[in-house]
Amino acid sequence: MKMYKGFDKIQHVQYVYTHDSESMCGVKFDINKYQYLITGRVHEGKLYTGLCNFNERWERLSLAQKKGINHRYQLGCNCRIKPCHYLPCFVTSKNECLWTDMLSYFGYPGYQSRNYACIQQKEGYCSWYRGMSTRDKLTINTTDP
Repeated sequence: MKMYKGFDKIQHVQYVYTHDSESMCGVKFDINKYQYLITGRVHEGKLYTGLCNFNERWERLSLAQKKGINHRYQLGCNCRIKPCHYLPCFVTSKNECLWTDMLSYFGYPGYQSRNYACIQQKEGYCSWYRGMSTRDKLTINTTDP
């Protein structure tokens, strides 16, 4: 088990708390069969997760997601991901990345979150980064997710 962030709120995770019913947003894990990436929130020293959090079996994560978790996502801590549920959508500040995965007609669902990381570029602007070039030589294509 590896913890990636939240060390200021909790030093070690012994248990993950979720509701016992899926109808109440509880999550079921096959703990003896699979390894998971579990996200959630810490409250009073306990880690809570649910259906609204990102929880996925480790082997189902894309290579870009695994690299993001281990290296790239920390470059986006000052960025905010803004969901786009229907068009038109716009970013309203330089620290936002527009997340369009919910627009199913923009490729297959989840493509953006499976292949890109929202990271802070020069002058504080945030943009989607695929990892094909070095960060300083990145050209931002606004048509790319």
